[in-house]
Amino acid sequence: MLESIFRQSLFSELSRRGLACEIVCITNGCTDRTQQIVNEVFARQERSHPFSNAFSARVIDIRERGKIPAWNLFVHWLSARETRFLFLMDADILIHDAETLWNMVLKLENSVEVSVAVDTPHKDLEFKRKKTLSDRFSLAASRLTRSASAQLCAQLYCIRSEVARNIYLPKDLAACDDGLIKTLVCTDFLAHAVWSMRIQTAHNAAHTFEAYTSLKSILKNQKRQIIGQTMVHILVDKFLKRLSPLERAKLGQTLLKKDQDEPEWLKRLVSDHVRECRHFWELYPGLLTYRFRRLAELSLPARIACFPAALAGFLIALISGPAAFRFLKAGCTEYWPQPDRAGLSDRNLVSGEVRPLVSD
Repeated sequence: MLESIFRQSLFSELSRRGLACEIVCITNGCTDRTQQIVNEVFARQERSHPFSNAFSARVIDIRERGKIPAWNLFVHWLSARETRFLFLMDADILIHDAETLWNMVLKLENSVEVSVAVDTPHKDLEFKRKKTLSDRFSLAASRLTRSASAQLCAQLYCIRSEVARNIYLPKDLAACDDGLIKTLVCTDFLAHAVWSMRIQTAHNAAHTFEAYTSLKSILKNQKRQIIGQTMVHILVDKFLKRLSPLERAKLGQTLLKKDQDEPEWLKRLVSDHVRECRHFWELYPGLLTYRFRRLAELSLPARIACFPAALAGFLIALISGPAAFRFLKAGCTEYWPQPDRAGLSDRNLVSGEVRPLVSD
């Protein structure tokens, strides 16, 4: 992933403008050689990159695992105060075209109404020459997901710094941080109904990630998503909407103070909510039906093509939903299963199994 970043045209464009960026890699709870390897990559790039004047790079190691503390640390304490835009990205992706990051910056520079620029995420399955039936189901599910407007994929996005810094992610948020961020961004912190233009996709910008393929991994991931969506529903509809306009206008400070003053506040809200639910499908609106609602927004040929994936997703929710319900009823909130994946590597660039991820 780091190598694909350093192939980006972002650095030449910044150099041409006399600007610079900082790359911060947060290694959180790693038990392998991640920190050492990243330091080696950074040192090599700072010596040999043709536009090394346009960036600095550092590694921050923290003991606390999980994405939420890393996100908050970067956005609120590590990133430079004067920066205009912040990129947030996961460590297990590969960035496609060399123009991806720069095109995301241009989307924000040229469109004042846009708060977040995203790229197009691609499953590695898309590039297989011979696709299995399960591959086709998985890709149809992705097509269904992309049919919704203002999609924010947490794997890679660029956000205006002043918007990001008014968001503080509660420490006990188990998953779906992108869903919470999307809601806050598209409503200008719950000031109005959803304005989908706040999140827009940059042209010629994409990345690849490794899809879940085993049924066990899919069920575990769906369980985690249901837990996260439940918490986002509780936060937005049962807590944030009851805040005063002033508290929402300074939401980052409000949520940080809440975490500091009442460390268990979100867990208590989850516990109260789950006690009110008699059935798992009551955890949040549309738990079982949202896939079919998205089907209705597609053209007739697309509906026919995506219907098997929607039905499969419905059946998976019937299995993962009760598991998530039992997990939350037991008073648990943190669920991060180990993914059953091999990992992407630069072999994908040359093997012929996958098209080149970086343009010439």
